[in-house]
Amino acid sequence: MKAGAATGRISGTGPLFWAVTGLLLLLVAFPLAFIILQAIFPEIGHASLARPFSGMVAALGDWKLLGMARNTVALGIMVMAGAALLAIPLGVFRVLFRLPLGRFWDLCFLVPFMIPPYIATLGWIMTLQPRGYLQQLTGINGAGFLFSIPGVAFVMVLSTFPVVYFAVSRTLEAVGQRYGDVARVFGASPLRAFWRITLPLATPGLAASLLLVFAMAIEEYGTPAALGRRAGFDVLVTGVDNRISDWPIDLSGAAVLSLLLVGLSLIAFFTQLRILSRRNYETTGGKPQAIERRPLGLWTVPVLLFFAFAAFIACAVPLLAILATALQRTLSGGLAFGNFGLQNFTEIWSQGSDGLTALMSSLSLGVSTALITGLLGALASYFVVRGTGRGRVLLDALSVLPNALPGVVVAVGLILAWNQPWLPVSPYNTPFILLIAYCCILLPFPVRYANAAFRQIGTSLESAARVAGAGPVVTLRRILGPLVAPSMVSAMLLVFAVASRELVASILVAPVGMTTVATFIWRQFEQGSVGLGMAMAFTAILITTALPLIVLIAMRRTRMVL
Repeated sequence: MKAGAATGRISGTGPLFWAVTGLLLLLVAFPLAFIILQAIFPEIGHASLARPFSGMVAALGDWKLLGMARNTVALGIMVMAGAALLAIPLGVFRVLFRLPLGRFWDLCFLVPFMIPPYIATLGWIMTLQPRGYLQQLTGINGAGFLFSIPGVAFVMVLSTFPVVYFAVSRTLEAVGQRYGDVARVFGASPLRAFWRITLPLATPGLAASLLLVFAMAIEEYGTPAALGRRAGFDVLVTGVDNRISDWPIDLSGAAVLSLLLVGLSLIAFFTQLRILSRRNYETTGGKPQAIERRPLGLWTVPVLLFFAFAAFIACAVPLLAILATALQRTLSGGLAFGNFGLQNFTEIWSQGSDGLTALMSSLSLGVSTALITGLLGALASYFVVRGTGRGRVLLDALSVLPNALPGVVVAVGLILAWNQPWLPVSPYNTPFILLIAYCCILLPFPVRYANAAFRQIGTSLESAARVAGAGPVVTLRRILGPLVAPSMVSAMLLVFAVASRELVASILVAPVGMTTVATFIWRQFEQGSVGLGMAMAFTAILITTALPLIVLIAMRRTRMVL
């Protein structure tokens, strides 16, 4: 790693650069390569390249594949449209008008991020199923709606719409009202000014968030698996799971379906780039724009009711359903006061219980994943942002590639890559395979945070350090590291929260005898011990929400003291 002359840039040729590149190749490229090889050579697991493309022809010739692909795209579009219909009005009212309790609503819409989609889905099942909580309280049976295609989309919209809400609100805040006010001066109505001026200027944030919602929808496993199968609605994610979990095992078919998923994710990614490259959306100069929020007037009560309804169905219903189920002694006893108790929580926390073991396993995996991805992401971003050699292009591609790899694809790739008979040592069927899967899936979070942090730091500090005799490693450790540390800690806390509750990779690649929080909840629900599973879900939500908050508060107080 050689320093660039007075530019603050480095030449990516040193051993540390190649060590980071090698780790990313092993972590990201290696499993993806074996998915491609398995799709082309169905016998590669037996160290044979016979019958190339025969598995691909068989998979693509399966009439069910067309239906799964169509269902996947349709589900993504439905969830994207539903999230837009719910989140865009919420974001507009939040930013452009004087909305009472604005920060409270922001906090409410953060809650769906704290609840993993599969846990929220289980909460909705407990609410709307026959003799569910809705029927016990009102006599209405919502099972017909829940276990249907619109029901699947409805539950997924409630998990994803905050992505659009926060993107729209922040983008509109940056755009301001100046251009809309000019249009109104020239005679445009408020609605026309918003529709023709303000909303188009918010296209970058809106397009990015909607396409992210589409990608999240086609990659989600828990909701289609829990609801879609009962409605006869199979998607590519559940199709991959069926080919790996059900006999006869069809690894080649699973690889082909995985590549189709990757292709759909890449289409969403490049569509976003095309939208952003067609027009110029620059609206901000060097001076920040203050937003004069308009009064809601007669619309105050209806808008507040709209926000309250969105917060109730997205936050309160799943959380209350989870807690109510966790506190019930027996499900048959229903919502009766005498049927509530803490025995499910007691069983989870009892010494030597399966629940406590699963919780400790997930927490340790979450911490390890956060530390590894934080360090690896920071180093990769450092070489990409500050590097000058051709190798940084490869490193940049490797660090971005996991964005297009759904969790189920990563799991399939790891199964195929690390089950090869010629490997002398393999992490498969050990806890390390889960750690590798989590790191690959969650690496984009630290990379994004680190890229933004490094780009905000000028090169003058590095140049001054090198003039004083400090090498690149010392400069990174003593100057850049402390400056990007707050951003990296935030990214690592997010990684910890997500890794501690990850579902699809845990189900597919967890070693025999090892249970995580996600697999414990999923299996308890399948086995009928729903109360125990919901107690674990509520415990996991509390822990993975409280620990990051405690760390962030401690960091803020430390900075205040300093």
